[in-house]
Amino acid sequence: MERLGRLLSDPCLLTATELRGLVARRELSCREILDAHIERIDTVNPALNAIVTTCFDMARVRADALDREPSAQGALAGLPIAHKDLLPTKGIRTTFGSPLYARHVPNVDALIVQRMRQAGAVTIGKTNVPEFGAGSHTFNRVFGPTLNPYDPAKTCGGSSGGAAVALAARMIPVADGSDTGGSLRNPAAFCNVIGFRPSPGRVPTLHGDPWSDLSTAGPMARTVDDLALLFSVLAGPDPRVPNCLPEAGPSFQLVEPVDLAKLRIAVTDDFGGLPVEPGIRDAIGELRDVLADAGAVVFDAAPDLADARRIFHILRATGFRRRFGPMSDAHKAELKDTIHWNLEAGLELTAADYDWVYPARAALVAGFAEFFEKADLLIGPTTQVQPFDIETDWPRVVDGERMSTYIEWMESCSWITVTCCPALSLPAGFRNGLPVGAQLIAPLRADGFLLRAAKAIEAVTAHWMRMPPLARLASTRGVKERLGASVHEM
Repeated sequence: MERLGRLLSDPCLLTATELRGLVARRELSCREILDAHIERIDTVNPALNAIVTTCFDMARVRADALDREPSAQGALAGLPIAHKDLLPTKGIRTTFGSPLYARHVPNVDALIVQRMRQAGAVTIGKTNVPEFGAGSHTFNRVFGPTLNPYDPAKTCGGSSGGAAVALAARMIPVADGSDTGGSLRNPAAFCNVIGFRPSPGRVPTLHGDPWSDLSTAGPMARTVDDLALLFSVLAGPDPRVPNCLPEAGPSFQLVEPVDLAKLRIAVTDDFGGLPVEPGIRDAIGELRDVLADAGAVVFDAAPDLADARRIFHILRATGFRRRFGPMSDAHKAELKDTIHWNLEAGLELTAADYDWVYPARAALVAGFAEFFEKADLLIGPTTQVQPFDIETDWPRVVDGERMSTYIEWMESCSWITVTCCPALSLPAGFRNGLPVGAQLIAPLRADGFLLRAAKAIEAVTAHWMRMPPLARLASTRGVKERLGASVHEM
């Protein structure tokens, strides 16, 4: 309560769960929360380019309506949110980061946008993405690049890069994202927030290919409790979606952390041979020591991921062929080079590739299940590199090893994608002033356990509290004197 009292002058510094409680108790109105975040966006966003389309007038109408009807407020009542610019939003421009859709305004909402609005969230705009979400570096020819809040000369990652930056800079309290080869996890690691890729089927989608489980939507947040809050709204079956899990989404409650002393935690700094920068290896090693000191049984181990690269490439290329193959030649000419490469890879696939990939993936998933008979949790690096220069489209070399494709430098995430296991990136410290993320991986469908484990680790590390310099400046301007304390010290 003391912390709340000190921070009420700047609601942007409060967590989503704290804001939710204040709204429920009528101690802060939805409009007050919205106005504070709009002011923050106006102050910080021009320097970062995270939120690329705004609908503030629409948001004000929505917030006022929520304040007039408290009985209609749901789990996200009054929380401002900017949706990823890959998600269709009714009446709000959705570009997919492509010049082909620069003026596109959908007439429907994505399913998870519907769920967030029904839960009381207040849409304030859209967050930046790479073109069609391809690549873990957020830049496109419509809006330009999104900059890392800890060093604007560096990338924020992607494809949920705008979401991660808006979160880290305290422009929004929670964010939605999506993940194929790391698009929730990579930008979270680069921006010191949490990105959660749930088990396939937890969060259904009506758009794209509802049968595919390679991509999934999920929540991003600054704390595990906030992550669980948004997850409780996003998750749950829909009768129109064939591959979603049958059980209802979880009801929100504060996450009860596991007892670290009762966990068996396997730790790897390279997932069995990936090139990883030394600073990231060091951060994972330090986390390993922290967990051992907390009483966990910690040991070095990595499951067999030998086939993961080929499995991911085949399944990803199939998606690119399905999505971009039917385009006209004129439209294909507008696509960036890396999308052309992935499309060509899809067109070159053979029947032999498909005969191989599904049994190989089944064996990989089964092998992970066997691995988790001796470990409760697997921890490794989220990324193989730290944030790189904004002008670099993708890293050509990682720890001395040459990368042959634009997605190879992110195999620490994409290899985990094909296991179907839930995974999240948790802040794990800093190297050279830039964030490092630890990837926490749990057994198949153990999403609740993963959140409980993350909450326990969050409690003994608390790296999420380190704000970006620009966000600290915006928070302390005109506020520090009133509160009598530095935001960074809170």
